[in-house]
Amino acid sequence: MADLDSLAGRSVVVTGAGTGIGLAVARCALGAGAFVTVVGRREHLLHEIADDRPDAVEAVAVDVTAPEAADRVVAAAVARFGGVDGLVNNAAAAYYGRLADHDPSELEALLALNTVAPVRLIRAALPHLRARHGSVVNVSSVAGVLAMPGRSYYGAAKAALNSLTRSLAKELAPDVRINAVLPGPVDTPLWDTLGLTEEDTRQLRVDLIAATPMGRIGTAEEVARWVCGLLDPGFAGWVTGALIPVDGGRTA
Repeated sequence: MADLDSLAGRSVVVTGAGTGIGLAVARCALGAGAFVTVVGRREHLLHEIADDRPDAVEAVAVDVTAPEAADRVVAAAVARFGGVDGLVNNAAAAYYGRLADHDPSELEALLALNTVAPVRLIRAALPHLRARHGSVVNVSSVAGVLAMPGRSYYGAAKAALNSLTRSLAKELAPDVRINAVLPGPVDTPLWDTLGLTEEDTRQLRVDLIAATPMGRIGTAEEVARWVCGLLDPGFAGWVTGALIPVDGGRTA
C-alpha cells in the first residue's frame, strides 16, 4: 500500500482503540502523521497510547453504547484537534452459540454496539465530516456476508453494519465517504470474549484456518493498513460504499 501522505495533520477518531484492530489502526494513523482521538472503555489502555504520543493523542474513556457517548467523543476531538476528518467505528463484541442456547437480548446487545453506536457516532460527527470532506470506515466482518451457523447473532449485527455502510455512502456522497473492511479471522483479544470453552475456541481456530485459502489467521496490522488507506483521500478519494474483505480469501 502506498504511503499515506494525505493523513498527515488530519483528525481521526478510533473506537475500540485499546486493543486489537483498533490499537493497530490508531498506531497506523499516528505513524502517518494524523492526530488521533482514541476511544474505549478501559482508560489505562488508552493512556498507554497517549503517553507514547501526548502531542497527537486525545483519550476518551467511555462505553460507546451510552446515549451521551457520541457527542462526548466528537466534542473531545473537536476541542483538541479542531474537527473530525476521519471516523473509524471499530468497537465491537461477538457472542457465539446456537439459537436455542442464546436469548434474543444478546442480539440486542450486539446490535447496540456493532450497529447503533456507529450510527450515533456518524450522526454526531457528520457536520465536521461534511465540512472537511471526511471519511468513515466501519470495521465489519466476513460474518456479515457469509452464512454463520452458531454465530447468527453476530452475523446479523455485522450484516446490518454492511447495509448501513452502503446506504449512507450513497446518501452522504459526495461530501463524506463511507466504506467498510471485512476482516476474516484475526488474532485479537476478541477470541477471549466469545463465550466458548477453551477446547471449542481451539477447534474454531483450526476450522477457520482450514476454510481460509491463505492458510493462517490474520494480524491486526494487516487490517489496519486497509483502514488507514480508506481514510486517506489521496489513496482512496474515489472509493465509497465499498465492503472490502481483508480475510485471506475466506469469502472467495
